[in-house]
Amino acid sequence: MAAGFTPLIELSGVNKHFGELHVLRDIDLTVGRGEVVVVIGPSGSGKSTLCRAINRLEQIETGRITIDGVPLPEEGKGLAQLRAEVGMVFQSFNLFAHKTVLQNLMLAQLKVRKRGKAAAEAKSHQLLERVGLEAHAAKYPAQLSGGQQQRVAIARALAMDPKALLFDEPTSALDPEMINEVLDVMRGLAQEGMTMVVVTHEMGFARSAANRVVFMADGQILEDRVPEDFFGHPETDRAKDFLSKILKH
Repeated sequence: MAAGFTPLIELSGVNKHFGELHVLRDIDLTVGRGEVVVVIGPSGSGKSTLCRAINRLEQIETGRITIDGVPLPEEGKGLAQLRAEVGMVFQSFNLFAHKTVLQNLMLAQLKVRKRGKAAAEAKSHQLLERVGLEAHAAKYPAQLSGGQQQRVAIARALAMDPKALLFDEPTSALDPEMINEVLDVMRGLAQEGMTMVVVTHEMGFARSAANRVVFMADGQILEDRVPEDFFGHPETDRAKDFLSKILKH
């Protein structure tokens, strides 16, 4: 590990099955504080399950996951606290349709972080400005484009002051012209030093923003390398095959 590397997320010997399917096979992965790790691989390789396991949205069968040295809590208040510390942005935006953009951002701050209303409102406005949506604070999600809704979802995750953010294919449900507006916000977060684990098919983002690229296939991590090495000289046949298909388009 590089000098000054401080582990924030650690997975050791993690296994997970869905019925007969072994979706995570002895996963070992360490993400340092301030690192951006992009997870790529073919469909069904276990990428999303890995991402969801870090937030305990999927329970693992064996192995250990720690955040900042603390094992994932089982249930209850500890789990709600974990999800405040480790924000998650999904493929679907999961915004409350009956609440305005501003209310969507304030809700968990009031309920989980126990912030006062004025403080939560001020922070929400500041974050909407950061993602370029301050003018839309009073709108409802249905009045926004997909790209705008996803930027609201990112702002909502940031409102909890998380130690890390997990992104599970955050642009895959978006029209092509909206993808860059979301990736630009994510690039900004990377430059500011946010610890991020990003499952994505956006190879340009992986090349430009990642500190490391993790390549998964059949529930295993086959490569874990810096982007220029991975894209320039993939070591495994599976990675070579994957890149030859995806980079031709």
